[in-house]
Amino acid sequence: MSYQLPGAGAPDAVTCRYGVSKLRFRGPCRDLAAPYLACIGGSETYGRFVSAPYPTLLEARMGEACINLGSVNSGLDALLHDPELSRIAIGAEACILQLPAAHNLSNRLYRVHPRRNDRFLQASPMLEQLYSEVDFTDFHFNKHMLGRLHAVSPERFETVQAELQQAWSARMRSLIEAFGGRVVLLWLRYMHMRPDDPAEALGTEPLMVTPEMVAALAPTSLSTVEVRVQMAGQSDELDDMIFGMLQEPAAEHMIGPATHRLIADRLFRALQDLET
Repeated sequence: MSYQLPGAGAPDAVTCRYGVSKLRFRGPCRDLAAPYLACIGGSETYGRFVSAPYPTLLEARMGEACINLGSVNSGLDALLHDPELSRIAIGAEACILQLPAAHNLSNRLYRVHPRRNDRFLQASPMLEQLYSEVDFTDFHFNKHMLGRLHAVSPERFETVQAELQQAWSARMRSLIEAFGGRVVLLWLRYMHMRPDDPAEALGTEPLMVTPEMVAALAPTSLSTVEVRVQMAGQSDELDDMIFGMLQEPAAEHMIGPATHRLIADRLFRALQDLET
């Protein structure tokens, strides 16, 4: 079933669902009967504000269906807890998995929305005790909350960061296993922080994912493709993107068409190497 999602950022604003999945993917829905590659990830994989995201471009290069299973604002928890997504991934020739950030997942310190993983729901008693001076009812988004915690006490924040990184590493291994192991990890490393972001002290996206954490996943996956990217507002790609009058601030923070072409090229070469 496909339907309109106002403001989704796709030129036609059409999204779809597969089977019993509750996640909304870029539409229209594709036939999963033929051999296909599954491209799974967040807003970048979805391709907000571009007419041809990297799964579309990769399909043209490969000559094989590349199913776009990018979901806006989804994170590790949304992907891991969607059995339909695992079924599609297992049925694929291979799965390209965009590495999510480490802060958008439920953990022992706080809970996030089950599908919109960037949304903060509730702090645990452990976190409330660690930051007793903070009123957690002020926060609606994880990054805002974490930026505030870091500003209050960088020393105590080390405990928070360690918890998130440990949870991410364990859950990523579970996700790769759930997807059948034939996974190419796509690491989109942002080169610069958002200049207007109050949480810039947390680092670049994907937040809190280190080279050591990615390297530790190598034995469980087929390969890792690292691509350094910039936001469209910093890479002069904004004029080549498609967005409404009120969407320009959001479009500035996404990747543009030239970057999608670069990602598709890197993935194509990596997949060709796996076949040789």
